[in-house]
Amino acid sequence: MDTPPTPRRLPWTSPDDKPCYLFTDREGGYVARYADDVEALQLGMGIGLLEHARDLIGDPAADARQLRYLSAQLSAALRDAVRVAESRRERLGDDDSPSDQRL
Repeated sequence: MDTPPTPRRLPWTSPDDKPCYLFTDREGGYVARYADDVEALQLGMGIGLLEHARDLIGDPAADARQLRYLSAQLSAALRDAVRVAESRRERLGDDDSPSDQRL
C-alpha cells in the first residue's frame, strides 16, 4: 500500500517569514536532499558560532558592538536550529507537542 506524501518543513522560510513545506515520499528527491544539505550547513554554522562566542565572551577587550553582533548571530543560529528540530520531529511523527510554540 502506498503511503501518501507527507509535508516536510524546509529549513528556510518564505519572504514573509512563513514556513515552507515540501510534499514528498520517503525517497525524497532533489529538493529534499538540498534541504538536508542546508540543515547540515545551518547546524554546522551554529556550532562554529558557539565556539566563537566562547572565545569572545571570555575576551575582556570585547566591546558592546561586538557582543550585540554576536547576540544577533546567535539568535539567528538558534532560530535555524529550532526550525531544523521542528522539521525532524514532524518527520518522526511526534505530535505530542505543538510545533508552533513561540517564546
